[in-house]
Amino acid sequence: MRHHGGVKIAVVQTASTQDKAANRELLARLIAEAARDEPDLVVLPEAMMADFAVDGGSVGPLAEPLDGEFVSTLRKSAAEHGTAIVAGMFERSCDEARPYNTLLAVAADGELLGAYRKIHLYDAFGYRESDQLTPGDVAPVVVEIAGRKVGLMTCYDLRFPELSRALVDAGAEILAVPAAWVRGPLKEHHWTTLLTARAIENTCYVVAAAQNGKKYCGLSQIIDPQGIAIAAVGEADGHTTAEISADRLTRIRTQNPSLQNRRYTVAPR
Repeated sequence: MRHHGGVKIAVVQTASTQDKAANRELLARLIAEAARDEPDLVVLPEAMMADFAVDGGSVGPLAEPLDGEFVSTLRKSAAEHGTAIVAGMFERSCDEARPYNTLLAVAADGELLGAYRKIHLYDAFGYRESDQLTPGDVAPVVVEIAGRKVGLMTCYDLRFPELSRALVDAGAEILAVPAAWVRGPLKEHHWTTLLTARAIENTCYVVAAAQNGKKYCGLSQIIDPQGIAIAAVGEADGHTTAEISADRLTRIRTQNPSLQNRRYTVAPR
């Protein structure tokens, strides 16, 4: 669904449960609804295959391989509606009790474009995600969708500016940030501030799809390279769309060549 002069992106906000079959039905329905706007890309939240355990217990039994039912649903929906999709799942790792927290990028023809396994595990605010999950490789994952480069990062990754810079150094013009951002004092403020900062400091678009409900803050949005939210969902279920302009990105990076003017590089620890 290539759009003249830009790429149309839909961001979807909802809450998954630990009922994987129900989540797959929800996923297919939400993608179908968003597809009515004819987007090139639909971005859904982290953990769409299954939510984290309420008591912080293991999600290992919920994990699937990349040829499992969840990925099959993603691929079928992408091909059916002719749109690329990014969404989160728990992927089996070598440790049965600690799967990967994985983002899947699927092309508009249903082919798998790439998988990003979350590297910054949420060991903060009294929570230890590393007890449940295995971190992925630090190499940045950038995929091409409708002629544009999209970098993948997940939730807590947002607090580490090095990853977004590494993605942009690898060619990303758009950062896709699926999340399940836990509610709490000032957490919504942190979420919106960090999304805006990542867009401004990297002069790129940021597409953030968050879970909502009692546990998570929602506030899914699309932010342009000047830090302006050009589309937002709020706290309720729903989706919104915006067009990503390559011309605007070029103009802003010409006016503000901060990526060229920097004096430091980013290297993994």
